[in-house]
Amino acid sequence: MNADRTGQLTEELRSAERRLQAAQLAADADALDVLLDDRLVFTGPDGRLYGKNDDLEIQKGGRQRLTRVDEEDLTVLVDGATGVTWFLGTLAGALEGQEFTARVRYTRTWVHTPGNGWRVVAAHVSPA
Repeated sequence: MNADRTGQLTEELRSAERRLQAAQLAADADALDVLLDDRLVFTGPDGRLYGKNDDLEIQKGGRQRLTRVDEEDLTVLVDGATGVTWFLGTLAGALEGQEFTARVRYTRTWVHTPGNGWRVVAAHVSPA
């Protein structure tokens, strides 16, 4: 892959990551449905594994509401049709009725296809 194409895909991935952050903040399950691959496996802060439907249901059911997503740092790597983003920032909101504020690190692995663009296939979050 040439450098121009890699640069274009890198910027597209950076944009997709920021759309994901905005969708999380807005609890926009429709936008998340587009950005999350059907094969998604998410490792939550409790160490449990969750799938795409788990993520969408928590948004649709109002069990999670974010009031803040503050990005401190975002690193993006693209290698062919695979990308990785490393987000460092602070989230605030409520989960299952419990308010929280947490500085976290997300690592997300993305896949790119011509029909769908960038979609998250794996993710992990931990306290930072």
